[in-house]
Amino acid sequence: MMKDVRKDVGVWIDHRKAVIVAAGKVGEAIQRVPSKMEKHVRFSGGAQAVSAEDIRDRRFANHLEQYYAAVTSLIRDAESILLLGPGEAKIELKHHLEREGLGQRIVRVDTVDKMTDRQIAAKVRQYFAWSKT
Repeated sequence: MMKDVRKDVGVWIDHRKAVIVAAGKVGEAIQRVPSKMEKHVRFSGGAQAVSAEDIRDRRFANHLEQYYAAVTSLIRDAESILLLGPGEAKIELKHHLEREGLGQRIVRVDTVDKMTDRQIAAKVRQYFAWSKT
């Protein structure tokens, strides 16, 4: 967990990267976590292609689990977690956090498009300022 900040954390995530924003009284700390994953490609073909696809799918799923574990390790101390993102990664991270016993700390899950780090930080700041009133 990032030091010297309040325990409100926003995570914008897709399968390529996560941007973690810890909102504090004097600003926020922003941390990026790359997934280091190639784009998930689907193939069509016969039985041989299916088994190769199964292997790729398993590798993809294992890589995602490691990625979500890395993100979770950085936000484990958060009291409130806001999840943001354009696709299914935010839901997959939500399920990972629930399996880790952190589900009750998730305050909201929102679908948002691609955003700059500054836009993500502003959205997190705005959400937690609004939720505290």
